[in-house]
Amino acid sequence: MSLKSLLLLALASQPLLAAKPNVLFIAVDDLNDWIGCMGGNEQAITPNFDRLAASGQLFTNAHCAAPACNPSRTAIMTGHSPHRSGFYSNRQKMREVLPDAELMPAHFANHGYHTAGSGKILHYFTDAQSWDQYFPAKSTENPIPETAEPSKRPLTLPLGGPWQYTDTDWGPLTLTDQEFGGDHAVSGWIGEQLTKKHAKPFFLACGIYRPHEPWFVPQKYFDPFPLADIQLPPGYKADDLDDLPASGKKRGPNRYFSHIQKNKQWKKGIQGYLASIHFADAMLGRVLDALESGPHKDNTIVILWSDHGWHLGEKEHWQKYTPWRASTRIPFMVRVPANCSPTLPAGTTAGTIYDHPVSLLSLYATTTELCGLPAKAGIDSKSILASLSDPTKPVQKSALTFLEDGGSLSVSAKDWRYIRYKNGEEELYDIKADPYEWTNLASKPESAAKLAELRREVPATFATLIPIKSESLPEAKFTAFTGDYPASPDEVGAYRTEFFNHSPDTVEVFKVGLKKELTSLGEIAPGKRLSGKSTPGQIWLIQNPDGTPRGYFEVVDRQVKALIK
Repeated sequence: MSLKSLLLLALASQPLLAAKPNVLFIAVDDLNDWIGCMGGNEQAITPNFDRLAASGQLFTNAHCAAPACNPSRTAIMTGHSPHRSGFYSNRQKMREVLPDAELMPAHFANHGYHTAGSGKILHYFTDAQSWDQYFPAKSTENPIPETAEPSKRPLTLPLGGPWQYTDTDWGPLTLTDQEFGGDHAVSGWIGEQLTKKHAKPFFLACGIYRPHEPWFVPQKYFDPFPLADIQLPPGYKADDLDDLPASGKKRGPNRYFSHIQKNKQWKKGIQGYLASIHFADAMLGRVLDALESGPHKDNTIVILWSDHGWHLGEKEHWQKYTPWRASTRIPFMVRVPANCSPTLPAGTTAGTIYDHPVSLLSLYATTTELCGLPAKAGIDSKSILASLSDPTKPVQKSALTFLEDGGSLSVSAKDWRYIRYKNGEEELYDIKADPYEWTNLASKPESAAKLAELRREVPATFATLIPIKSESLPEAKFTAFTGDYPASPDEVGAYRTEFFNHSPDTVEVFKVGLKKELTSLGEIAPGKRLSGKSTPGQIWLIQNPDGTPRGYFEVVDRQVKALIK
């Protein structure tokens, strides 16, 4: 046989790879480990999360870069770590902090991909310039289709005060999935894209909003969870805060949890979260069914992640924002079909579990490398492709999660977790023996070596948090003076309030106290501004030059601008 024939035979025996694989990039909001394949709550009903995990690789020690939607998603989509970018908070604006960042879809579009998305991928905006197509239309900068809610709110949980996020509420709706809209509309639109033929390879992002609050979903998703059968979170322990440093004791308890307990809503809240996860699972199932019955099944990489976890009473906390595992550890799954990726031609092995630490910050670089695209220069994201070819191989020594204060963080290693607060206070947990972080070992003499090892993972410097521009703050409600004004809550205010005087008069701003006593913040000349500190519910009285009241502002949001007209 000639040399030419031998070469042709050798080439023919190699797997045929498509020029570029497609990417289905699925984000699920506020999902902790309460899915079957991760074992976080045995009551969870998640057959579709479980089937995706079983068909690819499940990462059981994956952690977000920040335990809040905005900084977590920004780190994923830009590849920039919070401690380098200064982007730590839900209240920041991505394009104010990172005006020149090339988001993942833009990078793919610049290398021959059609990029499209639906649902929440960024923090309540689309960044239209980064996509070819979006549903709803990218020009609206509203990524979430209209979603049904009860006609009367709150439905279940009474408002405890202006501090309360009004979407902390739950209950069943007598609607069909289609009537509900929201995630059903998203999964339907994504499914349509998966059944079409495309002229280019695609990067398709699907944002499933539930189990983000409010936990309103159709009745049928509540039915499998009778209230009498609801169990308290397996990670809850009544005296769990006793061995924490002062920073931990302050970070843990919040008034959401105490308010929920006071109103005897704990089990109903858990029921609502489980029902919302069940609903999200069904929407995921619609997307997976569309992929598997369409023309792109064998040439589409599927990546699923959640932006952060969620507390339901663990550490006396409700919501997110904490350094503990309930808040930082998330579902992460990757499925790569064989003969699809030029850098992983064998694909992922079905049913593989990877228990070494990984950070979601790695998604940008990993997805890019899986598709054979040039690496994006100047970002912090590091590929974990090696973990997909050898699930026994550690690729990251630890995963770092940064808190909002720009100095506190958690370090997630293989079997250990270290928390360092900005003031130097510490926590240490043996996760293998203590998965719920009940016993803080930081003060134990025998922990000295492990503490020293994990301290070395802490960055030497942290970028300063870059505050939102005053002009971008939400606007406080103004009420023209009607002869009286309300009192303010008896709380210490710490949130920024910016007063802008757009009127032709010099006015004076007064902070209203618990008994309606007035404390002058100062005068503001026309065209000038003044800064103050508020608590939610704070009342600010505005007086005219002659001393007569003009009206008052009520601060409901955490940071606001008050426009005096």
